[in-house]
Amino acid sequence: MTAVGDVVQIDPAHDEKFGGCFMLVEEVKGWGLVGFVQVPGSGRAYYRVPYEKCFQIGMAQWAPERVEDE
Repeated sequence: MTAVGDVVQIDPAHDEKFGGCFMLVEEVKGWGLVGFVQVPGSGRAYYRVPYEKCFQIGMAQWAPERVEDE
């Protein structure tokens, strides 16, 4: 079962832009996962993906803290 802090890879066939990217999971929902892809030089790109459209890679060793917008 996928949990917060896990790393998943998004199915390349699911999305033209984010397919194949690794995503850090921040929320586990009934329908799928919410997390972000780190974009070098640009920050985080938040993403939602159904369970069947991603593959669990493992647990992140270092996970950046979530910074809430003020």
